[in-house]
Amino acid sequence: MSENTPGTDSLLRAAAKLIASSRYLTAFSGAGISVESGIPPFRGPGGVWEKYDPEILDLDYFRAHPEKSWPAIRDLFTVFLGTGDRPPVRPNRAHDVLAAWERQGRLKCTITQNIDGLHAAAGSRSLVEFHGHCRTMTCLDCGRQLPLTAETVRDPVPRCSCGGLFKPDFVFFGEGIPAAAMEDAEHAALHTDCMILVGTSGVVYPAAAIPPLAKRHGATIIEINPVPSDYTPRITDLFLPLKAAPAFDRLAALLTA
Repeated sequence: MSENTPGTDSLLRAAAKLIASSRYLTAFSGAGISVESGIPPFRGPGGVWEKYDPEILDLDYFRAHPEKSWPAIRDLFTVFLGTGDRPPVRPNRAHDVLAAWERQGRLKCTITQNIDGLHAAAGSRSLVEFHGHCRTMTCLDCGRQLPLTAETVRDPVPRCSCGGLFKPDFVFFGEGIPAAAMEDAEHAALHTDCMILVGTSGVVYPAAAIPPLAKRHGATIIEINPVPSDYTPRITDLFLPLKAAPAFDRLAALLTA
């Protein structure tokens, strides 16, 4: 469906009405929101897992073979933050609108599965980074934390002065979700009356359990995705078959008209 068809216009107006009437609006984002900023998804055509075996981000494998995992991590890092002749990625219109809605008091919380930091870069502050982020790294032995920059990861395997292995501060396979992130996400899900799902497939757990929790507690679910997800037939009340940036651009215009 084109973003300019009468059917799309009707759906956008309906979504804007739900957003405007919400008392506790939340957003839940996945990789699809950042594709328009130039970040490849992990799954699907052109995704990261077409290039690398997911095992490289398994915590036990990382501890045993950091010399094999760190080259891939460094590659991901350059995609997210830019190095050399590759400019850093920037938030797109979807990130910007969500941050603006938060500043206006319209949006209470954004929960993201993404580790790219684009919501924070756009200015979101009431933000749950469910899988962590790539801004810092922590020594697995002593807990020392450093910024994750081209300078701090220049060694083939970054190690702390204590000899411990540095690990980026995003969640690896085999690693638990940080307790604070889980608690904050569940709190938002239990209190929201309208949750916007954007660019998420609904297949990565335990994150994927958050929107159904909101639905069970009475939230209306708006989904923005170019194609249906696992959520669409199960919990979605209003489905906008659009890319994130143009959808939020149109919604922002409708809410300020």
